Amino acid sequence: MIGHMKMDGRLARNPLKGQLGDALHAVMCGAGHNLRLILAALRLYCARFGLALQTLIAALIAEQVDHRRVCC
Repeated sequence: MIGHMKMDGRLARNPLKGQLGDALHAVMCGAGHNLRLILAALRLYCARFGLALQTLIAALIAEQVDHRRVCC
């Protein structure tokens, strides 16, 4: 279990000394994990926003093409 957690959390050898160093290392690893989760959520949000924007632009272009055909 610990090896699995080390691989997922990208835990390396602790460069900090003592009990305080161990505590700081654990907190910083947790913060790094949370940041990776936040960045993954932002990537998903940006992808969804990009797809919605692409759909909107395609609809506007199609509307302009259709409008030109009716008017002329």
